[in-house]
Amino acid sequence: MKIKKANPKDHLILTEITKKSKAYWGYSEQQILKWNDNLTISEDYIKNNFTFKLLNDKKIIGYYSYLIKENVVVKLDNLFVLPEYIGKGFGKYLINDFFNRIKKGKFEKITLNSEPNAEKFYQKIGFTKIGELETSIKNRFMPIMELDL
Repeated sequence: MKIKKANPKDHLILTEITKKSKAYWGYSEQQILKWNDNLTISEDYIKNNFTFKLLNDKKIIGYYSYLIKENVVVKLDNLFVLPEYIGKGFGKYLINDFFNRIKKGKFEKITLNSEPNAEKFYQKIGFTKIGELETSIKNRFMPIMELDL
């Protein structure tokens, strides 16, 4: 396994991974289509944000991206793996790479908006829920989480 910086040409596969990973949690195809704009990773997004892909035998199976919100705050914007790799340690592998990269900076806090089904994953690695965002689905809220470094 290898983690490398994504390049803009990866945008289609990263979008596919995002949509398939979201669908893994039982969202309908219709719902995924409604979220199309939010789930699409564009070439410009990759150019303008820190985006890293996970390769397994030269196949991209996951990725993460982050943005610097303030001098000392980083937002983990995306972390997705293909459904067949969920629950097998690949998400943890990606998050550990993310932690190693940001340790090089002077960051004090990580924030993220979690998929509700992934909240426990983030809690296990030390994130705390500090709020929630209402979503377009009735009675569905995205946990807002943070981790002090």
